[in-house]
Amino acid sequence: MLNRVVLVGRLTRDPELRYTPNGVAVANFNIAVNRPFTNQQGNREADFINGVVWRRQAENLANYMKKGNLIGVDGRVQTRNYEGQDGKMVYVTEIVAESIQFLESKGSSGGGNNTSGYQQNQNQNQNQFNQNNQFQPNQNQPMEDPFKDNGEPIDISDDDLPF
Repeated sequence: MLNRVVLVGRLTRDPELRYTPNGVAVANFNIAVNRPFTNQQGNREADFINGVVWRRQAENLANYMKKGNLIGVDGRVQTRNYEGQDGKMVYVTEIVAESIQFLESKGSSGGGNNTSGYQQNQNQNQNQFNQNNQFQPNQNQPMEDPFKDNGEPIDISDDDLPF
């Protein structure tokens, strides 16, 4: 049997963090996932999917992500039911997340402004090498293209290649 779900979408509300009586963290969230096609009016529709995540990832999600942030969810579909206050059975289908990836930084703007958050991450993650080939993080200086051809042969060992 196989029950596997992989989703990428935006949080529709801030995650709700709670703790069980035993002290285990649990966060409920809802993400909007765009459908891969447009409707007859040319608009892209979305599915709104409920999810739950447990323990440390629940705390991380609640502390670092908010409404509008882009996340990736890897997990499984789970259904459950309970009796509501009116005496009727309530059926719930949700994604139990086993892994959540933060696809935008905490400070980046969400809600469809996809490129600015991506560009901000790119600038934060750029790195440079000093003249002694020691790794140094970027100090908000423009990074030179490491693949730029200066007309000189590249000196690289076979041990440094990833393949």
